[in-house]
Amino acid sequence: MAVFDAAALIGDLRVTLDVDVLVGAYPDRDGPPGAPESVRGVLARHGIATGAVASLRAALFDMVSGNDEVVALPRPPFLPVGAVDLRDPIGAAEELERLAAASVRAVRLFPDEQGVEAGFPSVRHVAKRATALGMTILTGGDVRRFWRPFSGIGATVVFLDTHFYHLGDFLVTAGDEPGFHTSTRLLNSPDALETVGAGRLLFGSRAPHGEPLVPLLRLATSGLRPDEIAAVAGGNAARLLGANR
Repeated sequence: MAVFDAAALIGDLRVTLDVDVLVGAYPDRDGPPGAPESVRGVLARHGIATGAVASLRAALFDMVSGNDEVVALPRPPFLPVGAVDLRDPIGAAEELERLAAASVRAVRLFPDEQGVEAGFPSVRHVAKRATALGMTILTGGDVRRFWRPFSGIGATVVFLDTHFYHLGDFLVTAGDEPGFHTSTRLLNSPDALETVGAGRLLFGSRAPHGEPLVPLLRLATSGLRPDEIAAVAGGNAARLLGANR
């Protein structure tokens, strides 16, 4: 019986920037250690040079102290991404201003963890403010609902939870929104990456709470050209998150 060799299939693929990395822990679920050193080890073991990292502390407990911890992390292997609390739209807008002043170029939204729905005014309010500040928005949530608060405002958005079952919904919304992009994390059907096209794709793993091996395998065995794979594996993220500046 042949042995499945994931390393051989991945080959020399290296990710220069993973758009979906977390530090910290969820208080209500079991999970891997979320300390920065532990996360650094996960990235290194999977050939990921840099992670666009957001703080669960900032998302779940305290925006300011959690974001300050992320901003202080070494670059590389980390690129800081702010997080705001959609349950506090006024405070979230103030935190966006503070993050922008600290040269943070992206903000991550956690609607599911915060119990926030796409139609809540806070989401649209934060989306508009982040866009006005020139920030890229990384957002969780079902793309079939969460596309709406970002539409029509010129936002640059990466949908982190696009499932291949919902790929058609992403494609039709992205057709009208040039700033809409998606993570590769859940696009594991045979032709999902090729259907989206390299220009709208960013590699994401949700390390250490997700398993990087699966999206690595899918990208390495895709039908994309080498230059397209390089764009998905970090080039697009570097452009959108200002990592080249």
